[in-house]
This record gives sequence, C-alpha cells and structure tokens, in this order.
Amino acid sequence: MKIYVPLDSAAVALGADDVAAAITAQGANVTLIRNGSRGMVWLEPLVEVEIDGVRHGFGPMEPSDVAGLFGDLAAHPKALGPVDELPWMKGQTRLTFARVGVIDPLSINDYRAHGGLTGLQRALTLSKPEIVQETTDSGLRGRGGAGFPTGIKWKTVSEAEADQKYIVCNADEGDSATFADRMLMEGDPFTLIEGMVIAGLATGATKGYVYLRSEYPIAIRAMNDAVKIARAEGLLGASVLGSEHAFDMEIRVGAGAYVCGEETSLLNSLEGKRGVVRAKPPLPALEGFMGKPTVVNNVISLATIPVIFEKGAAYYRDFGLGRSRGTIPLQIAGNVKYGGLYEIAFGLSLGQIVDEIAGGTATGRPVKAVQVGGPLGAYFPRALFDTPFGYEEFAGKEGLIGHAGLTIFDDRQDMLKMARFAMEFCAIESCGKCTPCRIGAVRGVETVDRIAAGDPDAIPLLTDLCDTMKAGSLCALGGFTPYPVMSALTHFPDDFATAKEAAE
Repeated sequence: MKIYVPLDSAAVALGADDVAAAITAQGANVTLIRNGSRGMVWLEPLVEVEIDGVRHGFGPMEPSDVAGLFGDLAAHPKALGPVDELPWMKGQTRLTFARVGVIDPLSINDYRAHGGLTGLQRALTLSKPEIVQETTDSGLRGRGGAGFPTGIKWKTVSEAEADQKYIVCNADEGDSATFADRMLMEGDPFTLIEGMVIAGLATGATKGYVYLRSEYPIAIRAMNDAVKIARAEGLLGASVLGSEHAFDMEIRVGAGAYVCGEETSLLNSLEGKRGVVRAKPPLPALEGFMGKPTVVNNVISLATIPVIFEKGAAYYRDFGLGRSRGTIPLQIAGNVKYGGLYEIAFGLSLGQIVDEIAGGTATGRPVKAVQVGGPLGAYFPRALFDTPFGYEEFAGKEGLIGHAGLTIFDDRQDMLKMARFAMEFCAIESCGKCTPCRIGAVRGVETVDRIAAGDPDAIPLLTDLCDTMKAGSLCALGGFTPYPVMSALTHFPDDFATAKEAAE
C-alpha cells in the first residue's frame, strides 16, 4: 500500500507530520512517501492513497482519521476521489509544477521517470547561442518582478568577456501571499537544479548559488539534500552528465530582509555585505556577484527552463497572450474560499480567477478588492476585474503582476488602513540607501495618519509624495509602494472620505 503525505510547509503547519506518524504507527505494510503539495491548501493535510495505479485523495486529514485508511476507503468520511479528477487540478495547465505533489522530491529516479533531465540532455547537444535563442523564442520572462525577458539577460551574460561567471537564483520569497518558490523547492528541487545547469551551459557560468531565506527550513533542507544527490549522480560537478561542461552550486541562507529580494541587495548579502541596493549601472549581468557577469533569475523562471527544452520553445510560447507567454503559478490567499497554488496560461481575467478559481471570499461576503503582486501591488476593485492576467495588461491599469500573489479582501476592509500598511511596510523594510524610500515612507505614514484624522489637505500631499517616491527610488521597494497607496485612494475614495466625516 503506497500512501503520500506532503512535507510541504503549509501541510506541516496544518498537522501533516502528525498524520504521517499516525500512518506509520499503524504498523501495516505501507510505503509512506513525503511528497510536495498539490496546491489545495484548504484540503491540507491532503493524504493520497494509490489504488490500482490511481491516487485517491483524503482531506483535510487529522490523526484520528488515519485508521479509516485501512478499512473501506470508499466509505471514508474524508474521501475526495481521484486527485487528478478534482476540479482544482483538472482546470490547470501544469508545466512548471507538473511534478510537484506527484513525485518523491528527493528521488532522482522518480524525477527521471516523470521527464526530468530530458531538457538538459537536449541542451547538452546545443551551442551556447542556440540555448540562448531557444530561451528567447519561448517568450519566458522573469516570474519574480517586472517580467524582464529571460533570454535577453542570458544573452548579455553569455556574450560578456570574463574569467568567471555565475548563476544566482533569487529564492528570497518575501512578498506576502507568495509561496510558489517554496512549494517548488520543497516539492521538485531537481527541476530548479536542472534549470540552473542549463543557464550555466547557455552563459558559460560554472558556479551557481540559491539564495534562500531562513524562514524556509524545509526548503533549505530539501535543496541541500537535492544538491548532494545531484552531485553524486553526475548532474553537478566537473562533468555535467559526462559532458565537457562543468557546473556546481550551493545553497546560501539569508536572514529574511525583504529588500534582499531586490537583485543587487541580494548580491551584496551573498557577498557577505550589508543588504543594501546598488546603483545601476553597472548591471549585474556585467558586474554582478564578485564583480563578475551574473544571471540573477527567480526560482520559477529557472525551474521553467527544463520544460521549455523538453517540449520546445514553440510549445511553451503557444500558451498565454500578448507578450506574456507560457504559464504563471497563481498564489491565492487572503479572505478566500479556495486558497493555494493554481498554474494557468496567461490570459484569464482577474474576475475569472477570483470568482471561479478562488471561489470568492471565505466569509461569503462580496469581494471588495484584490491586491496583485504582493505588498507593493495595486488594489484592484471589481470594476477592473475584466483585466486580462498579463504583464502589459496590468501595467496599463497602474498595476503589476510581480510574483503573481493575489490577496483577496471582502467588503469590510478599510482601504485607508491598507494604504497606511503599505507605507509602514516600506518604512520598516527600507535599506536606507535612497532618500525617497528612507524618508518618504516615514512621511507617508504620517500623511496617511493626517488623512485618517480628517485633514483633507493631506490628500494632495500624499499624491505628491507618491510621485516623488516612484521617480526617485533606486529599487522596487520605494518605487512600487505608491501603487497600493494610490490605487486605494483612486478606487476607494469613500474610505478616505469616511475618515474625514468621522473626524468631523
């Protein structure tokens, strides 16, 4: 009997370890596999039992439910049926996350059996320019921020002259309502390693680093274990899969400073320096880690590379819309009925995502706003729910996709308080490098407090302050903080007027 219990952090937080211990305590002839999460967080811990080659789900499970797994499974009160047939799973286009929740994360044989290393083996037959071109043709863009084309970044590093080049994976997933990086590293770490090796082949880089935050202990352990296994299997080291190419990597752990999610702050921290923003130029692609040409890509960007080389650039590019090609792992959180990870092609409207996939609010009350892109993303009201999910489409509405985290709020949420939270967040997390971010955020909190106290003259001051921060900040922290503030003021003026009326 084969039973799967997630080792994913969300599942563990909800009691997966206790459920696994209860299964082991049964003493039956059971093969227990700790897999990643399927992404249905509201059903965690989700236990899967393989029946005649089909995995059936049971959840959310508690230790007291375990005994029923060894009786009539069809009569189990937590029985959900075949997992792949659940609406949440059937509606997805899983490319990057195809193996997450399916395989044993640390079994290289399991990884190979599900298509792993096929992309790398193909890449090994191509030249550096051909690998870069394939990546460019796929339309893949950065999945952690502004959506910069991955192929262009790789081309710059590939053509740079240097005695040493690096691949750096930005796994410092600090945005609220984002967890795709963590889920990927915990559920399918070899795909990230494979993607980094291919990036090394494309650019001539022979060394890679994954920069992880200390708040992710399970991901840290999974990645370290996976690197050791990959090295033993010849995937990493002086000869990649027996070829003439060398590539090795290691895991580095940061202290969890939000600003270290910005690539130049990350590089400073990686070098053992204080995590503060570097001025550009020079670009990291030319003078990055230790002053050498460096590719800095997000986890999801690098983890998507293997499927592009396995199935071809055209296959991947056929998904999506406009300049937003391929798939995007949505991370749905907040006051929501169905929270979790859902991978789809770009192009669905925000309303379809919120109402059909997420199921609206957990409270059953009307959705008032959705913040897309983490704590620096804009608040979208229902009037903008027809916006297609794509980089340019969101930018056209003064928003950003960023890491594709969505936080949902019902009609009781005070958007003035959310505007204050955005400014306070920036004030706390600022590295202090540039004046608009360091001082502007502090003044911003004070200005929002004036509005809350009923001072109407503070509203134009807040607008001017936001314009200054957008224009003068060196990184996304100060530059994007105005997005949630101004969207709250623009789309929810009644919340600001209510504060004035209350003061009067």
